Amino acid sequence: MHHDERADRPGSHGEHQVQRELGTVARADRFYDDQVLHRLNPRMREFVARQEMFFLATSDSRGECDSTFRAGPPGFLRVLDDATLAYPEYRGNGVMASLGNIRENPHIGMLMIDFSQDRIGLHVNGRAQLVTDDMMRLRIPDLPVDPVPGRRPHVWVEVEVEEAYIHCSKHIPRMVRVPLRQNTNGTDRSAADGEQAWGTDDPKRKGGDYFGAAARERGLDPR
Repeated sequence: MHHDERADRPGSHGEHQVQRELGTVARADRFYDDQVLHRLNPRMREFVARQEMFFLATSDSRGECDSTFRAGPPGFLRVLDDATLAYPEYRGNGVMASLGNIRENPHIGMLMIDFSQDRIGLHVNGRAQLVTDDMMRLRIPDLPVDPVPGRRPHVWVEVEVEEAYIHCSKHIPRMVRVPLRQNTNGTDRSAADGEQAWGTDDPKRKGGDYFGAAARERGLDPR
C-alpha cells in the first residue's frame, strides 16, 4: 500500500485515494474541517437523546460486514458524556451477529436519521465494547430497569466516539408517523393500531416467514 500523505486527515487511506482520483480533495477537506468532530457537541447530544432508532454497521476480524437496525423509545440510546454512548441489547434470534463482530473487531458505525422533524442524519463512528447490565447499573444508578418497556437488557454496548458528522438532508425522504397496520402479505404486525410489539415471541407479530425462506426450505410455496 502506498504512503498516504493525507494520513492526518479523517477517513481511510482508500477514501483519500478515491478523492484524489475523482478530484474531490478540496471538497472533502472542507467537509472534514467544517463538519467532522471527535466529540458530540450539545446539539448532537440532544439529537441522539430523542432518537427512536438507528442503523448499525459492524464487521468481524476479516472485514466481513453486517448491518442491522436498533429501536426503542426516546432515550434508549443513552448519551453518557460528550464522548460516550450506550445502548441495550436484548434477546433476539440468538445469532448475536453484531455482538460477535464487536467481540472480534470493536470498530462500529452508527447512523441516526430524523425522517419526520428535522430531516437530517448523524453519523457516529467509534470503538465499542460489551458491558454487562449489572456493571452498567453500578455506573448509572438511575438507569431504568427496562429501557424498552417489558424487556431487561442482556448486555449493553458502550461506544467511544471517534467521529461524529452530519448526513445531509437533500436525499432523506420525509416520513409521517402513522398507526401500525396489516402488512401487504396479510401478517398482522400489531394487536392494536399504534401498539409496538416490544419483546414479543409471537411469530406473526414478529413478521413470521415474511420472505418465504423457511417455507422454501421445506419445499412449500412461500406465496
